[in-house]
Amino acid sequence: MSGNHHDEGHTVAGWTGCAVAVVGTSVAGVGMCLGSAVGIWLGLGVVGLGVLVTWGLHLAGWGKPPGIRPVAERGMWVRDRGARAGHPACVGCRLAGRGHSVGTTTGVALSAQGVKGAQGAQGVLRTDAGSGSSPSGAASSESVV
Repeated sequence: MSGNHHDEGHTVAGWTGCAVAVVGTSVAGVGMCLGSAVGIWLGLGVVGLGVLVTWGLHLAGWGKPPGIRPVAERGMWVRDRGARAGHPACVGCRLAGRGHSVGTTTGVALSAQGVKGAQGAQGVLRTDAGSGSSPSGAASSESVV
């Protein structure tokens, strides 16, 4: 099994969130057996808390980015130093306002391709030639570069 290249994602965020969710489902199950609506809703609330705990720990660097990590970064107690900037394909990071947003990705694509102007959602974007700086102004869609 030493040739196994799977990254199963054993992280502090994953295990903590799973433990909180197990407690929540147990409380909801006991509430269901007792016929207690309060117990069921309390358990479901704890499950929701587990989601928030997992998300918070992921954003703090105790989770993992999407995909397979390098072997040296697969340990459970290895903290992800890139989490503060956000992971490009991570829904949790995007919900928190981290990672690459649509506007940022468009700007990167424009500067990487060396395009002098491209039509975006708000009209023609004007960039400095070759510098890759932010657009100097957005104009209406009838404008010409």
